[in-house]
Amino acid sequence: MTGLDALTRRSTVALLGRWRATEQAQDATHGPSRGPSRAPADDAAAGERGSALVDFVLVGALTSLIFAAVLQLALIQHVRNTLVDCAAEGARYAALADRGVEEGAERTRALVSAGLSDRYAQEVSARRTHLDGLDVVEVRITAPLPVAGLLGPDRALTVVGHALAEGDG
Repeated sequence: MTGLDALTRRSTVALLGRWRATEQAQDATHGPSRGPSRAPADDAAAGERGSALVDFVLVGALTSLIFAAVLQLALIQHVRNTLVDCAAEGARYAALADRGVEEGAERTRALVSAGLSDRYAQEVSARRTHLDGLDVVEVRITAPLPVAGLLGPDRALTVVGHALAEGDG
């Protein structure tokens, strides 16, 4: 064995000893290693495994909540517009020369019951009044505000319809 071979052999043994010492230190802190060690990029990818499912659930829930809120706002607007139209139609009916205010209130109740529900037609009032110096019929509807579907707090939504009175009253 030449001097160069002996030096190479000693260097190899020294490197092997350091490698074993490093492996033993890692085993002591992280447990024994099984198979080849993974690159740090593989560890990062393994840490994000399943995150797409979580993202889908979170975004889906948020999208569903926003959709339900927009749908509920559209329902509130529909109920309000229907009540305004019924109040105006009842006021026009009561303002006719041969009709009274109670007939206008009854007509409004019938329209609200047909368009929405009897629950929304419970508080309907009609009266003759003066508005800007003119004799008008006023029909007032006080109804629930639909907060969850058609359910909501009573007497939270009030709409008024006016029509110019034709007769003396």
